[in-house]
Amino acid sequence: MLLKLFLAFTLIPLVEIYLLIKLGQAFGAMTSILLVIITGMLGAYLARMEGLRTLFRIQETLREKKMPGNELLEALLIVLAGLVLITPGFLTDAVGFMLLIPASRVRIRDWLRNRFQARFTRKYDDDIIIQQ
Repeated sequence: MLLKLFLAFTLIPLVEIYLLIKLGQAFGAMTSILLVIITGMLGAYLARMEGLRTLFRIQETLREKKMPGNELLEALLIVLAGLVLITPGFLTDAVGFMLLIPASRVRIRDWLRNRFQARFTRKYDDDIIIQQ
């Protein structure tokens, strides 16, 4: 786990710097800087819109007296999208925009839910076996 975090906090910024340098060489420094600023502003706006839409779905689900599990996972993904979109760089922007697109977010949400369920079920089954 520690190695994964180290690699994530080391390799991702290095890739971002490399991409910024290459795009700066190809299109000019000011164009690259403006693109980073525009994607950050657009990402913040889209994250806000998707966040509000998800908040309304959470409220509707609660009014129906249901647990908003899927909606809460989507809200978490939207917050994550907002965080990576305010991080300067094109790789993180691509991930952030992917998380804001409802179709891809639903797939990621379902994948996460299945991982959580598998982990919980496995832990719960292990606890039952140990107690017996």
